Amino acid sequence: MPGVTAMVLDRERTSLLAVRREDDGAWTPVTGIIDPGEEPARAAVREVTEEAGIQCTALQLIDVRALPPITYPHGDQAQYLDLCFLCEAERDQEPYPADGENTEARWFPIDSAPPMNARFTEQLRWALQERPEARFRR
Repeated sequence: MPGVTAMVLDRERTSLLAVRREDDGAWTPVTGIIDPGEEPARAAVREVTEEAGIQCTALQLIDVRALPPITYPHGDQAQYLDLCFLCEAERDQEPYPADGENTEARWFPIDSAPPMNARFTEQLRWALQERPEARFRR
């Protein structure tokens, strides 16, 4: 199943948008599932609006990877393909947890980003490098 990660930075590359997940309390970039027939970059932008209540622009695909299989508490199993996009938003927008999937949404200074798992930390590092090519797992 395809999903997106939206690594949203401000224009100056000094702040990161992060949300605190309702299910496990972890801070993450905005993530979500691509709707059938939806363009992946549009899905990233839509998810940011749905989850954090702000507008952004998808600039670049920065990472493509298959995530490990997961089993949900009710027994369903899934495995996701993650497409990570560097997105840009104006810092004067005030994010908020817009859809109930998160308990908080806010801007963090890049040098004081919230603790995130290794995948998101790596994707943030790549977003800040602003290289033209996407990265693919081998």
